[in-house]
Amino acid sequence: MNDPFGQLERLERELGAIAFQVTSVQFARLGGTDRWRPQVNAYRCADCFIVCAELAGVDKSTVKLIAESRRLILSGSRPPPEPACDPSQPIQVLEMEIDYGPFARVIDFPADIDTTAIKAEYQEGVLWVRLPLRSPS
Repeated sequence: MNDPFGQLERLERELGAIAFQVTSVQFARLGGTDRWRPQVNAYRCADCFIVCAELAGVDKSTVKLIAESRRLILSGSRPPPEPACDPSQPIQVLEMEIDYGPFARVIDFPADIDTTAIKAEYQEGVLWVRLPLRSPS
């Protein structure tokens, strides 16, 4: 005997399983090596350069600064922001615009900086780096 209600229930279960698989996709960067670039503002003052980098959600212990004579290299990593939901339940992603993972940014300067006197301060997700100009010798 053909049971149309049993077939409908089976079809609903199968569709539910497919929907769960589709909505539980893990987002990853292609090749795992892509880096995102934080937004920066860079200024030249009379005696220094000042760089402001937007690093919301980045633990300051992961931030690395390398100063060269005319360059600042900023790198680190930000974990993906994820909701606190029941992991056994499907999540529907409506928007996904916040970059995460490793980041890097290179800022070139038009004059030499004193790499021994750099100061950095991290406040409320914003990194401020003060790079004094090197005195002419």
